[in-house]
Amino acid sequence: MTAGGLGRVLIVDDEILIRQGIKYYLNWEQEGFEVVGEAAHGQEALELIEVVKPHIVITDIAMPIMDGEELTRMVKRRFPQIEVIILSSFGDFDYVRSTFQSGVIDYILKPKLDAESLLKALKKAASRIPSLQSLDKPLEVSPSIEQIIHKLISGYKVTYDSSKLAEVFPYQRFCLLGIDLKSGQAELPHHIKEKVTTGLKEQNYSFYIEKSTIVINGDDFSGLIPLAKRIAESELDMGFVLSEEFEDFSKIGYTYKEDLLKLLNYRFYFPNQLVLRKQDLPKQLPKYETFNLDWFMSELKRKHFDFAFDYLRVHVKEFSTCYTTDVHEYKSFFGNIIFNIMILLSNMEYDITELEQEKYTYFKAFEDARSAVDAVKQLDRFIGEAKKAVFRLPLQPENVNIKKILDYMNDHYAEPLTLTGVAQYFHFNPSYLSSYFASHHGEGFIEYLNRIRIEEATKLLIQGTARISEISGMVGYSDHSYFCKVFKKIKGLSPSQFRRKQLMR
Repeated sequence: MTAGGLGRVLIVDDEILIRQGIKYYLNWEQEGFEVVGEAAHGQEALELIEVVKPHIVITDIAMPIMDGEELTRMVKRRFPQIEVIILSSFGDFDYVRSTFQSGVIDYILKPKLDAESLLKALKKAASRIPSLQSLDKPLEVSPSIEQIIHKLISGYKVTYDSSKLAEVFPYQRFCLLGIDLKSGQAELPHHIKEKVTTGLKEQNYSFYIEKSTIVINGDDFSGLIPLAKRIAESELDMGFVLSEEFEDFSKIGYTYKEDLLKLLNYRFYFPNQLVLRKQDLPKQLPKYETFNLDWFMSELKRKHFDFAFDYLRVHVKEFSTCYTTDVHEYKSFFGNIIFNIMILLSNMEYDITELEQEKYTYFKAFEDARSAVDAVKQLDRFIGEAKKAVFRLPLQPENVNIKKILDYMNDHYAEPLTLTGVAQYFHFNPSYLSSYFASHHGEGFIEYLNRIRIEEATKLLIQGTARISEISGMVGYSDHSYFCKVFKKIKGLSPSQFRRKQLMR
């Protein structure tokens, strides 16, 4: 560390492997820095900044929800003292150039990212921060218990003094208690932290709280479950997960990754389990048949609505028992299904005006669902509204124009469609078509076109016969980098990540 203090660094990237890689590049404390947080997108980063107060933010350009370009603008406007370093691919030059206009200190090309380039950028950023100026040569300081635990949880191997460790954790055994917080919360709320702290002290445990993870040291952990249940029962939409016991303190990182994080994901499927442990999971992993989207859509086209929706409900019921499914993948299924249903009903000339008006409410409800039970309830609500639509009269004549436009876009999505080109085809003014499309369809021309193209791209990725670079052109994108950016924004995964997940199923 330096006499000026450690430089606090926040890493923002939607790919966890990139974040982990960055953390492994350096011996951070020795170089005068410490990683104080991670975020998967710009919105999450802004919330974390308020909590961890970093000096430097390292952020990717292409991310879902809020990308690095927008994050940079927000950071420099709200926290001008924070320095920003951009990570980018070769094809993001225009985006990188725009971030420099917002005050970025430096950028690093991801393919060339290594310890030397990272440290160079960090020192350049630190040179602009008065509080980080070294007053003397680097000091050799043993890491604190807090720093050791933080690094172990982050995946580092750490050397520590066992005798000093025994002063803080005098017992032989450890376990990790994880708290499933509400969406958007990065740290334990103060009142919950007080309840946890008081309860653990009353039972004479030694412990340390790292964000929403608690390292507990003791001889008998039987009192943890009743304590956690009491707290969970008093808090709405909150639950705990408890790891298996271990004796080797250095296994904190392994236990966190292989036990605690998995249990937190699994708890989405067991919302009524106030304290979830590995032994509480079903002994045999449930299996389910892959959803047959083509058959489902063909049944809807034949107007076998009850039959099709019953099939969907049965599938979702089975799908919801497969607790190892990634939560984001599970939620994406629901969003994709209602999108496909709405397009089909619109093409069949049903009046889905009310569904269109509520479309983004449904998308957000699935995204914010705290459990599989919540997601299924939202789907049932949507199916109920969809059934009302199919029993109403077909579209009125004034809405026929928008159907023709949608049909044309569905037929020609693989071509270089533009708002101006489509406007000319239908003899509209481009500005009028833009407002007409948005008011009659509930989303913009480009947003709708991107959704069609990305849905087709997912089908091609699942088939697995074409290369990703070929698929971008097959669905209408001339710029492969832009295709990847749009795909990640809509699906939450890059095309390569999406394909890998499909192959692993």
